[in-house]
Amino acid sequence: MVDSYEEPRFEVISRFSGFEIRKYFDSIQAIVETKGRDWQSSTDGFRRIAGYIFGRNKSEQRIAMTTPVFFWNDNEKSMMAFIMPSAYSMSDLPQPNDEGIKLEKIQGKKFAVLRFSGLSRLKKTERLIKKLEQLMHGENLSPSGPTLIAIYDNPTTTLPFLRRNEILIPIN
Repeated sequence: MVDSYEEPRFEVISRFSGFEIRKYFDSIQAIVETKGRDWQSSTDGFRRIAGYIFGRNKSEQRIAMTTPVFFWNDNEKSMMAFIMPSAYSMSDLPQPNDEGIKLEKIQGKKFAVLRFSGLSRLKKTERLIKKLEQLMHGENLSPSGPTLIAIYDNPTTTLPFLRRNEILIPIN
């Protein structure tokens, strides 16, 4: 389990049967395009961002690992992001050596969140996205942007039944 890693700050706004509404606070993210959302096709993106936080940046500065890793589709592109530790401002962070890694300040927003365990394979996450969309519809909530998949645990070392994953759908 990843109890020692910093997680994004949020507050729970509402709880419903099967999901909750969270308000996430502003964050800074290191974002890179990947070849896909699943672990195998996103490994290159993960290595690139991990290289950045482990010192492959203009200052050779190490940055603490956080959790989760976010995945989403943006205009037909698969994207991945790490949230930077909250102690950093944009001016504190070193510039990436890799021009494909973008540091962005992300404004906080509300999400409908469905938590699940096990593997986060594409078919499973697609099924769970539909489930969350149905639950949201039942509460008169509408999506306002791309769905995020949040992976909290290392998929190569954490037992599947102990893994924490989440589907996050932005709402107004």
